Amino acid sequence: MSETKQLPTREEVAEASTWDLTKIFVDDSAFEVAFKELQEELTHASSYKGTLKNGGAAFLAALEYVLDVSRKLEKLYVYSHLKNDQDTANTTYQALYARASSLLAQTSEAISWLEPELLTLSDDVIWGYFEEEPNLAIYRHFVKQTVDNRAHVLPAEQEALLAAAGEIFGSPSNTFSVLNNADLVFPTIEGEDGEKIQLSHGIYGQLLESTDRRVREDAFKGLYSVYEQFRNTFASTLSANIKAHNYKAKVRKFQSAREAALSSNHIPESVYDTLVSVVNQNLPLLHRYMALRKRLLNVDELHMYDVYTPLLGEAPISYTYEQAVEKAVQALEPMGEEYLAIVKEAFTNRWIDVVENKGKRSGAYSSGAYDTLPYILMNWHDTLDQLFTLVHEMGHSVHSYFTRNNQPYVYGDYSIFLAEIASTTNENILTEHLLETETDPRVRAYVLNHYLDGFKGTVFRQTQFAEFEHFMHVEDAKGTPLTSEFLSESYGDLNKKYYGNALEMDPEIRLEWSRIPHFYYNYYVFQYSTGFSAASALAGKILSEGPEALENYLNYLKAGSSDYPIEVMKKAGVDMTKADYLEDAMKMFEKRLNELEALVEELEQN
Repeated sequence: MSETKQLPTREEVAEASTWDLTKIFVDDSAFEVAFKELQEELTHASSYKGTLKNGGAAFLAALEYVLDVSRKLEKLYVYSHLKNDQDTANTTYQALYARASSLLAQTSEAISWLEPELLTLSDDVIWGYFEEEPNLAIYRHFVKQTVDNRAHVLPAEQEALLAAAGEIFGSPSNTFSVLNNADLVFPTIEGEDGEKIQLSHGIYGQLLESTDRRVREDAFKGLYSVYEQFRNTFASTLSANIKAHNYKAKVRKFQSAREAALSSNHIPESVYDTLVSVVNQNLPLLHRYMALRKRLLNVDELHMYDVYTPLLGEAPISYTYEQAVEKAVQALEPMGEEYLAIVKEAFTNRWIDVVENKGKRSGAYSSGAYDTLPYILMNWHDTLDQLFTLVHEMGHSVHSYFTRNNQPYVYGDYSIFLAEIASTTNENILTEHLLETETDPRVRAYVLNHYLDGFKGTVFRQTQFAEFEHFMHVEDAKGTPLTSEFLSESYGDLNKKYYGNALEMDPEIRLEWSRIPHFYYNYYVFQYSTGFSAASALAGKILSEGPEALENYLNYLKAGSSDYPIEVMKKAGVDMTKADYLEDAMKMFEKRLNELEALVEELEQN
C-alpha cells in the first residue's frame, strides 16, 4: 500500500513562505494590550452621544472619536482573522478571532448612535457646521453619504439594537465557515499514479484539472458525497443568512435585500439586471464552448467534472512559486515603475502566506486594514491557474496599498464593486503578456483555453451565482421555505440553462449551492462579473493608449472611497451604468474562442 499524502502542519511550513504578522502586532501580548486599550476607549462613547447639536467643534470631535475607534478595531480584527485563517483548527486563534468578533459587535453598538443622531440635524445645520469649522472639510463626502441615506437610518435606540445583534446575524455565516473549513472530513481517493490523496478544498480544484478522467470523477463524487450528508444543515445556515438579509432590509425600509446591499455604494439595481440580461443573451457562446470542450476531450458525454481540465491534455507550462513571482513581475511591467515597486515589496517582505497546510482556510484572498500591510493568502500548487490567482490577489493588495497611502483613513478603503476591477485587470494584462511572448502553438492554445475557462468562471459562472442569489432572496421574501430539496432542484435547473445541452447534468452538481462561501456575503458575487468585464476595457486602454490611460488607472487605484464607485470608474474611462463594457467583453470572449478553434484545427492538421 502506498503512503497517503499529508498536508504539512502549520509548524512545519518554512517561515519564508508565511506572512509576517509581527508587523501588525509583535506578538499576542501586544494584541492583548491594544485590545484592552480599545475596550477602555469604548467606555467614553457615551460622552460624545448627544453632542452633535453643540456646534461644529463638537461635531468634529464626535466624528473623529468614532473613526478612531473604528480604525483601532480594524487592526485588531484583521490580526485575529489572519491568525485564525492560517490554521482554523487552532483553538487559541479560534478564541482570539471570536473575541475580536465580539469586540466588533460591541464597538458597532457603542457608536451606532452617530448616524441617527446626525440625521436629527437639518441639512442647513449640518452644512453650516462645515462653514463654521474648517477642519470638517475632509469629511464632506463621508457625511454626504449618510445624509443621502436618510430614509433608511433608524432611530438611535433601534440602531443600537441592530448593532448589538451583529454577532447573531453573523452566526449562520460563521457556522458555515467552521463546518466547511475545519470540521468536514473529505475522503481519500487514488491519484493518477496510484497514490492515496486526501481531498481538501485546494486539492479538489487541482484534481478537477487532472487529465485522468477517473481521478476527476472520483474527486467530484467524493467531495459531493460529504456535502450530500450535510445538505440539510447547509440549507439551514444559508436560509438563516438570507432571512437576516431580508429582515434587515425590511426594517430599514428598503424594497429588497438587493436594494439595501447596493445602496451603500450607490450602485443602481439596473447594473445588476443589465449584467444578468447581457450574460443570458450570450449563453449560446458558453454552449458553443462546451460543445468544443466535448469534441476535443473526445467523450460521449461531457460531465461537470470535465469542465475544468485543460482541453489539450497535460499543461505544457507550469510554474513553481519562485517562477511565478518572476513571471508576474515581467507581465505587470506595463503598469509602470510606481506599481511594480509595490509588487516587488510584497514578494520580498513576506506579505504572502504561500503554502497550504492542515486547517488553513481554503482559496485565496487579499486582506488588511488601514494600519496593516495588504496581506495575501494562497494555497500554492504549481499551475498556471495559481499564477493567475497570484496576480489577481496582487491587484487587490496594490489597490489597497495605493488607497491607504493616498487617502486619509475616512476614505482609506474601497467598495467591493471597485475591488474586483483592480484584480482582474491584472489577469487581463497577464493573458496579453503570455499570448505576446509564447510562440509554441500548444502553449498558446493552452493560454487561450485558460482565458476562456477564466471568463467562464468569472463572468458566466459568477453571474449564474448572482442570478441564484437573487432568486433565493426573492423566494424567501415571498415565504418559500429554502429547503435542501428546493435549493437543489432550482440550482440544477439554472445550471442546465447556463451550460446547455452539451453537458450532462450530474446529480451532484445540484448541491453546488451548499459549498459556495460567497452566498453568505450579501450580493457580492455579481461584482466579479462586472469587475472582470470592466477590467477587460481598462486593460485594453492601458496596453493601447499609453501613459494617460495608465495615469487614469492609477488615479482610480488611489481614489479609495473619496467618491461613489460609479463616478470613480467613469473617471477611469468606463461607464458601468451602460451595457457597452459587458458587450465588449463578450466580443473578446468570442474572439478568443475563434482563435482557439482555429489553432486547434491547425494543431490537428499538423
